[in-house]
Amino acid sequence: MGCCSSASAAQSSKREWKPLEDRSCTDIPWLLFFILFCIGMGFICGFSVATGAAARLVSGYDSYGNICGQKNAKLEALPNSGMDHTHRKYVFFLDPCNVDLVNQKIKSVALCVAACPRQELKTLSDVQKFAEINGSALCNYNLKPSEYTSGKASVLCPKLPVLASAPIPFFHRCAPVNISCYAKFAEALITFVSDNSVLHRLISGVMTSKEIILGLCLLSLVLSMILMVIIRYISRVLVWILTILVILGSLGGTGVLWWLYAKQRRSPKETVIPEQLQIAEDNLRALLIYAISATVFTVILFLIMLVMRKRVALTIALFHVAGKVFIHLPLLVFQPFWTFFALVLFWVYWIMTLLFLGTTGSAVPNEQGYVEFKVSGPLQYMWWYHAVGLIWISEFILACQQMAVAGAVVTYYFTRDKRNLPFTPILASVNRLIRYHLGTVAKGSFIITLVKIPRMILMYIHSQLKGKENACARCMLKSCICCLWCLEKCLNYLNQNAYTATAINSTNFCTSAKDAFVILVENALRVAAINTVGDFMLFLGKVLIVCSTGLAGIMLLNYQQDYTVWVLPLIIVCLFAFLVAHCFLSIYEMVVDVLFLCFAIDTKYNDGSPGREFYMDKVLMEFVENSRKALKEAGKGGAADARELKPMASGASSA
Repeated sequence: MGCCSSASAAQSSKREWKPLEDRSCTDIPWLLFFILFCIGMGFICGFSVATGAAARLVSGYDSYGNICGQKNAKLEALPNSGMDHTHRKYVFFLDPCNVDLVNQKIKSVALCVAACPRQELKTLSDVQKFAEINGSALCNYNLKPSEYTSGKASVLCPKLPVLASAPIPFFHRCAPVNISCYAKFAEALITFVSDNSVLHRLISGVMTSKEIILGLCLLSLVLSMILMVIIRYISRVLVWILTILVILGSLGGTGVLWWLYAKQRRSPKETVIPEQLQIAEDNLRALLIYAISATVFTVILFLIMLVMRKRVALTIALFHVAGKVFIHLPLLVFQPFWTFFALVLFWVYWIMTLLFLGTTGSAVPNEQGYVEFKVSGPLQYMWWYHAVGLIWISEFILACQQMAVAGAVVTYYFTRDKRNLPFTPILASVNRLIRYHLGTVAKGSFIITLVKIPRMILMYIHSQLKGKENACARCMLKSCICCLWCLEKCLNYLNQNAYTATAINSTNFCTSAKDAFVILVENALRVAAINTVGDFMLFLGKVLIVCSTGLAGIMLLNYQQDYTVWVLPLIIVCLFAFLVAHCFLSIYEMVVDVLFLCFAIDTKYNDGSPGREFYMDKVLMEFVENSRKALKEAGKGGAADARELKPMASGASSA
C-alpha cells in the first residue's frame, strides 16, 4: 500500500492534545494479514482458470468432458471423450427443464451442437430435418441422423417437444426462449403456494410491468437525491417538513387504499368475464390487506410522533450542523455510488470465481457414466475460504467508506477556519486511509466477519432442520441467532466510532475503540437523545420516499388493465426504494454520529479558555443547551441528568 511516515516511539503525556497530527501507520500486522488473505483469494481464481475451468465455464462442455468449440484430448476410461468439437460451439441439453434444485444443476445429458433450434421441434422427424438442414445433431453422438426415427431414439434424443432456444451471450448455452420453463423452477422453490396458477400470475405480472417497475425505481432515486438537496440547503425546516409530509402521506395513502377497495368492491361482478374473476378477487383481497396494514402503520406512526414532539426541536439544530458539512463537502453525497460500484465489482469477481470453481477439478464418471469435475484433497476446502472472503472483503469495503467519511468530517470539524479546508476533503481522507489506516479497517471488518460467520452457519442449520427439530432446539437456535445479530449491530456502531477516533488521534483500532467506548459511556444520555431523535427523523425520510414511490405504484398499477396481481411488482418497487433511501440517508446518519463524537472529544480536551478554545460550531453549542434543558424537564431537574450534561473538561487532563 502507500508508504508510512514513522511516528515517534513515545509521546509526552504532558504535551497539548491536537487532533489530526502525528500521522503513523496503524495495525500494520493486520494489513499484512489482509494482504495475504487477498493473495489466497487470487490463488483460488488463478487455480480455477489454470486448471481449465475458465474454458469449461465460458465455452461449456458436454456430458463426456469435451469442451465445445475446440479439439479435446482423450480421457482414460471415459467413452465419447476426446472428440473434435471445433464446429460445435454450443451446449444443448436434452431436457433443459429437468432441474435438480438440491444439487443446483440440470439433470440432463449435455451435447455440443453446431446451432440451437430457434423454432420448436414437435416430432423426431422435425429433429431429423433440423440435423439435415443445419448440420446440427441434437441426439446422442452414437446415433446417426438417419436413425432419429428408430426405436432407440426415444432415449438418445431430446425430450419432445424441443423448445425454441437461443444461445446465452458469452456463455454458449442453448437456453429455452419460453419463460414458462423457468416458472416451473420457481414453483418448486416456493413450497407455500398451493395453487400453481397464483405463481404464474405473479411472474406474468412482473414481466408485464417491468417498464413501470423500472420507472418507479428511477423515481425513488430522484426522490432520494431531492431529499439530500433539502437536507443540504433547508435543514432548519427539514424536520417539520418531513413530519408534516409523512403524516399527510400516511393519511392520504391510507385513504386512497380504502377508497380503491370500496370502489372495486362496489363494481359489478356480472360484467367481468370468468377468466378475470379470480384475478379481480385476488386484487380486492390484496387491497384490503394493504388498507388494513396502512391503517395500523398510520396509527402507530401518529402515536410515536405525539411522544417525540417535544424533542423534534433538538434535532433541528443537529441537522443544521450536518447540513453545513454537506455544503462544504459536497462529494459526500456521491459516496454511496463509489461504495456500491466497488461492491458490485467485487461481487462480480466473486461470482465468476465461484462459477470457475464449480467446473474445476479432475474428470470423474458418475453413476450414469457421465463426466463430473471434482476437486480432491485439501483444495476441496477452497469453497469455504472463498465464502469467508465474500464476507470479509465486503465488510472491508463498507468499513473503508465509514473511515473515509469519518476522516472528511473530522477534517471539517477540527479546522477552525473553514476557508482553509483542503480542496477535496473526501479525497484527502481517502489518501490518509490508504497511507495510514488500512490495517485498522482490516481489523475492524474482520471482527464483524467473526460474528457474521457463526450467525450464518446457525441460520443455515435452522433452515435445514426446519420442521425436524423440537421446540426447545428451535428456541435456542433463534435465540443464538438473535444474540449474534444484536452483537453484530453493536460492534458495527462501535467500529464506526473507533474509525472516527482513529481519524482524530491516529491510534490503532483497539486504542481507538476503547477511547470511543469511554466517550460514549460518559455521554450516554446525549447519545440516547441524539441517536433516538436523529435516527427517527431519518427513518421518517426513508418512509416518505417508500410511501411516495409505493403510492405512485398503486395508482399506476390500478389504472393499467394488463396487470394481473400487484403483490410482487409493488414489493420489488418498495424494497428498491427503501434500499436507495437507506444508502443516501445512511451517509447523513454517519455524519451526525461523527460530529457528535468530535464534539464529545472536543469538550473533553478543551474548555474554551485561551489556548484551549473549542473547535465546535456555535449552533452545536446551542443544541447542547437545548438538550440540557429538555432532559432536565424530562427528569424534573434530577441531579443525574444535570451531572450527565455538564462539560467534561472540568475533570479531564491534557493528553
